[in-house]
Amino acid sequence: MEQKSKIALVTGGSRGLGRNMAQSLAKKGFDVILTYHSKKDEALAVIADIEQAGQKGYALQLDTANIAGFDGFLAQVKEVLKDNFDTDHFDFLINNAGTAVLAPFAETKEEQFDSLLNIHYKGVYFLSQKSLPMLNDGGRIVNISSGLARFANPGYSLYASMKGAVETLTRYMAKELGSRQITVNIVAPGAIETDFGGGVVRDNAEVNKHIASVTALGRVGRPDDIGSVVAFLCTEDAKWITAQRIEVSGGQNL
Repeated sequence: MEQKSKIALVTGGSRGLGRNMAQSLAKKGFDVILTYHSKKDEALAVIADIEQAGQKGYALQLDTANIAGFDGFLAQVKEVLKDNFDTDHFDFLINNAGTAVLAPFAETKEEQFDSLLNIHYKGVYFLSQKSLPMLNDGGRIVNISSGLARFANPGYSLYASMKGAVETLTRYMAKELGSRQITVNIVAPGAIETDFGGGVVRDNAEVNKHIASVTALGRVGRPDDIGSVVAFLCTEDAKWITAQRIEVSGGQNL
């Protein structure tokens, strides 16, 4: 009897780092359900990549800032699992979806605070919590932080402090879910060439050069630097790693 592939749920999987995470997971032999916020065409392009790698893929719309919508979303996930994967559980939850706000501490607005709180902390907290009944014992949760939670770049106090909160949450999740053999880790990318934050690292040559100059390995990051590490954490090779913050920054700002 053919053994079923394990299944990953990746939030924000239609672009940037999430796209590479989904592709990397498929290359490891995992099926992938990914979420997108608004760009369905981009999500379907990633599904095509997943299928090209020989795995099953499915895309669902999700606004990770809308916590009230999580129950309905997970009901959709359950239907997709039943109809497309012949199961009612999945194995890996990758809490990747996010956005950035660049604003000095003195000028940050409460609306910006509330928006990032929902997306980067409250959303991660409650989507993980509500997913627990569908997550297989022995499964994995991977949260995403940032190098900015370790070093300080002016303008990112809001974004980085939310990531700091998720780093603490990750340790608590790992402690409390260990009895189910679920590992929980957090990956902290350094500066990466994507469209994140308006593409400033990718498109601004001066910024790109500066970051490369303060990075031990002498360049800025690329999406596949991150996606491959997230996929690794879902393999059996990573079974004894939990409660860890793994910075993947090439040695930025050491």
